[in-house]
Amino acid sequence: MDNNSKKKPLYQVLYIQVIFAILLGIALGHFYPDIGESLKPLGDAFIKIVKMIIAPVIFLTVVTGIAGMNNMKSVGSVVGKSMLYFLTFSTLALIIGLVAANIIRPGDGLNISPESLDSSKVIGYVEKAHESSIVGFLMNIIPETVVSPLVNGNILQVLFIAVIFGIALASTGKKGEPILVFLQNFSEPVFKMVGILMKLAPIGAFGAMAFTIGKYGISSIGNLMMLIVTFYMTSLLFIFVVLGAVAKYNGFSIIKLIKYIKDELWLVLGTSSSEAALPSLMRKMENAGCEKSVVGLVIPTGYSFNLDGTNIYMTMAALFIAQATGIELSFTEQISLLLVAMISSKGAAGVTGAGFITLAATLSVVPSLPVAGMALILGIDRFMSECRALTNLVGNACASIVVARWENALDKDKMHQALNGNSQNPVEDISISLSSKKNMSPPENK
Repeated sequence: MDNNSKKKPLYQVLYIQVIFAILLGIALGHFYPDIGESLKPLGDAFIKIVKMIIAPVIFLTVVTGIAGMNNMKSVGSVVGKSMLYFLTFSTLALIIGLVAANIIRPGDGLNISPESLDSSKVIGYVEKAHESSIVGFLMNIIPETVVSPLVNGNILQVLFIAVIFGIALASTGKKGEPILVFLQNFSEPVFKMVGILMKLAPIGAFGAMAFTIGKYGISSIGNLMMLIVTFYMTSLLFIFVVLGAVAKYNGFSIIKLIKYIKDELWLVLGTSSSEAALPSLMRKMENAGCEKSVVGLVIPTGYSFNLDGTNIYMTMAALFIAQATGIELSFTEQISLLLVAMISSKGAAGVTGAGFITLAATLSVVPSLPVAGMALILGIDRFMSECRALTNLVGNACASIVVARWENALDKDKMHQALNGNSQNPVEDISISLSSKKNMSPPENK
C-alpha cells in the first residue's frame, strides 16, 4: 500500500490540491473572465519562485554527483549516451508530428490568404529567431562570469559551470573533500526549501489557469480545435506507444512512471511550464533508483535538448500553416523542413519561449511558408503549451531511467518499489534529506 495514503488525508496531498485549484481556476476564468485575467500575477509569481531555486538545485546536484564519482570517464559516458538518446527520440518526435499532420491535415478547409495575415504579432518571435542558430546557441551556453548563471538562472549555463566545477573538485582529491561535504550538507536546506515552495503550487496553478480561460475563453479555441486535438492525440501516441515501448524494453512501465510523477504532471498542467516541476522531478528520479550524478546530468540537459512535445508541435504547426494557407509542400520541402527543425530545436536550447521562437526560425528558412502564418496559432498556443510541457516532462523522466540503466547506475529494486507506490514521496515530505532516501519521521513526531 502507498505509504503516502496512510500518512495524509486526500485534501493534504499535493496533486489533489493542484487538481482542485485547476478546476476552480477554469470555473472562475469562465464565469468571471475579468477577475480570472487579473490573476495572472499569481501564476507568474509561482513560476518566478520556482525559477529562483532551479539554479542552486542543478548546481548542487551536478557538482556533488560528479565529485562523488570514482571514474571521471563515466561523466563523458553519461553525457554521450544522453545526447544519443535525445537526438534519436527528438528526431522521432519531429517525424511523428510530420506524419500525423499529413494524415489528419488539420489545416484543410480554412483557406486563409497569406496576404491577409497580420505579421505584426509575430515580429518579436522572428527577431529572436536568430538566437536559434548554432552560433547563438554557443554564445548562450557560455556565461559572462563563473557566478552569473546562478544569478540569471540560465539552465544550460548553470549545467556548463556545474560540470566543470564538479570535475575540478573531483580532481583535487582529499583537498576537495571538505568542499564536497559542505556542498552535500548545504543541499539539505536547499531541498527542504524546494519542499516548502511546492506548497504554493495550487495557488500558482489556480492563478495561471484562471488567467488562461479568462483571457482566451474556452470558446475561442473552437475554430482551431482540430489542430489542438491532433496535437494532443499525437503526443499521447508518442508517450504510450514510443516511450511505452522504450520503457518496456528497459524493464519498467510507462503508465507506472506517469502515475509516479503525477504531482509534477498536474503542476505542469496548471502552470504550462515544465520548469516548475524540475526540482521535484530530480528528487523523484533519485528516489526511483537513478544515481544522483546521472539525474543531475540527464534531467537539466533534457530540459534543453529532449523536448519531445515541442518537436511534435513544430512540424505539426508548420504543416498546419501550410495547409491553412493552401500551400502544398513537396516531399523534398517537408524533408528540408524536418532537417531545419532538427537544427533549430537544438540551437534554441535555453532561449526563453523556445517553442514559438524555433517555429519562427524554421519557417523563416523555408521560403514557401509564410512566417506571418504563426499569427494563426498565436491565440491557441497557450492551450497547446500544456501538452508540450507534459510530453517533455514524461520524456525526460523516461530518459533518466534509461540512461541510468545503460550506465549500470540504476537500482532496479528501488525503481520498482517507487513505481509500485511503496516508497515515500520525496517532495511532499520536506523532512527527507538529500543524503538519505530512507523513510524518516520528522523530529517533532519523535
